[in-house]
Amino acid sequence: MSLSHTAAEYMLSDALLPDPNGSRGKGLRLELPSDRVLKFIVVGLPLLLVSLAFAREFSAGSQISCFSPSNFTGQQSAYADTACWDSLLHHSFDAEGHAVTKSLWTLKVFPYSLLVVAVLMYLPYLLWRYAASPALHSDLLFIIDELDKSYNRSVRLVQHMRKVQQASAEPEQFWEEYERARQERYFEFPLLERYLACKQHSHSLVIIYLLRNLLLLLFLAATCLYLVFLHLNIFFQDEFNCSIKTGLLQTEPHVPLLIPCKLVFFSVFQLISLTIGGVYVLLMPVVIYNALQLCQWDKGLLSVYEMLPAFDLLSRKMLTCPINDLNVILLFLRANISELTSFSRLNAVSTLREATADKQDIDTVIDFMTLLAGLEATKPKY
Repeated sequence: MSLSHTAAEYMLSDALLPDPNGSRGKGLRLELPSDRVLKFIVVGLPLLLVSLAFAREFSAGSQISCFSPSNFTGQQSAYADTACWDSLLHHSFDAEGHAVTKSLWTLKVFPYSLLVVAVLMYLPYLLWRYAASPALHSDLLFIIDELDKSYNRSVRLVQHMRKVQQASAEPEQFWEEYERARQERYFEFPLLERYLACKQHSHSLVIIYLLRNLLLLLFLAATCLYLVFLHLNIFFQDEFNCSIKTGLLQTEPHVPLLIPCKLVFFSVFQLISLTIGGVYVLLMPVVIYNALQLCQWDKGLLSVYEMLPAFDLLSRKMLTCPINDLNVILLFLRANISELTSFSRLNAVSTLREATADKQDIDTVIDFMTLLAGLEATKPKY
């Protein structure tokens, strides 16, 4: 055997991908990077700020400061603070002199409402995790495995073609048989391509993905509206008049009807609400962009694999409306590109193919690897 044939033999043997070690399924990412960042922000931000608010409350003590009369004892002043904090009613008079009360009780439950917001923000991700992730995991595992197997089949086919060409006495007859085999699609591996084509008619994943983004957008908008409502109605009321003519002080003649009080934590709650509202408003276009990704195909990955024999999902115009499960799978294949071992090798072959002067002679990975193996560089044009 000549040195060139030996080199070609080693080159083709090294081109084969090793068998997966069985841990591929554990490393699959079932969330897009942008969705994962969104989850950390929309869920983690209110939890972080609420924990800071609770820490300040425990360290600072009382959240209210009432200006009790000078003749009050220490116990009476503490009782007045507790009574005003428990009621949180602002007493005032309208233009006609009638008594008007306004409840500020929402301020007391504001930290707990942010906990509810964090739970609501996590619901869309729970929906995706339990309704779509199991099926998506199975699809990705099968497709990634089949893509790598298709690459290995192509390499083995090149090895066999090299041996047949070496044993052929008439090179022209070999190329004629090769052209006829390609025209009759003898090199086709239809399982993966038909599976991907079938996914174009399925819409379960895309519906759940759109529903998740729609729910997240709805919760973001509802939270912003809730914060706007607080600012317009309550978050400018840091001082209020409190009635302490209740309980132990109800019968005391020297106790005034109303005393002024001030909310100590008011500025902290304002800062928390402005921070959450501003961040959520900025995240709304990101959620919309994630949903609009499904309006166009990610053709880069499939175009690389079209170098495999008879894998022409794009060239046969099979990609129609992009809003289907196949487009969702392509997005997640792009996110799991590190698990797709054959992609880097085919991408390198694609780069070399584009840099080749005579591109008409290199149509598939079989053609390119056949040329690398030392076979005839010229063959009949299609």
